[in-house]
Amino acid sequence: MIRPDDDMDTRPLAEGGASARLRAALALGTSPDPRALAALVERCAVEPDFPVREALTWALTRLPAALTVPALVGELGSATAQARSQALHTLSKIGDRRAWPAITRALLTDADDEVARTAWRAAAALAPEDERPALAAVLASQLGRGGRETQRSLSRALVAVGEAAVPVLLHTAASAPDPVVREHALATERLRRDPDSGFDFAIEEARRIVALGGDGRRPAG
Repeated sequence: MIRPDDDMDTRPLAEGGASARLRAALALGTSPDPRALAALVERCAVEPDFPVREALTWALTRLPAALTVPALVGELGSATAQARSQALHTLSKIGDRRAWPAITRALLTDADDEVARTAWRAAAALAPEDERPALAAVLASQLGRGGRETQRSLSRALVAVGEAAVPVLLHTAASAPDPVVREHALATERLRRDPDSGFDFAIEEARRIVALGGDGRRPAG
């Protein structure tokens, strides 16, 4: 259990309006002090304002990774979705690969879309090369999930995984029984080959290919 030092007054992180809390978080980032670690992590779990959460993350990245990584990993088992997602987001910003083993299949398939999206980004950033094929397989199991933004996030993560994602994308595009899943796989492979094409264009093209009975590897018809 991390306990803040009695000499460290971190109450401003939770007091006043969003502007006041933002100033408090920025101040702690400007003058990093490990005694603020517990308060920063705890506030991440409940802070309602996005810019303040970003400032909290920045303040945490200014502290030694040897302290922050274990504290954030401890949040990944929280029952609070925001605690899990914000911890994953901060771990991805820190970029310390020691956090990789804590990004479990349960997080990558979390029922909360925001947690899952953040886990996908963190995993793609932190996975060692030899773990990338297994990661790609787990990510591919989520193809077709959610709305446009969730699908866009998953495609970006799979593209970031790199060549290790190609076999599973091609297999899914050719054999998944759900046409939405096939479309998502095709669109992601298109994005991997041509990042400038944009997700919306890629998904519309994939929808046309699937509707015509193609799989992206051979002419439809």
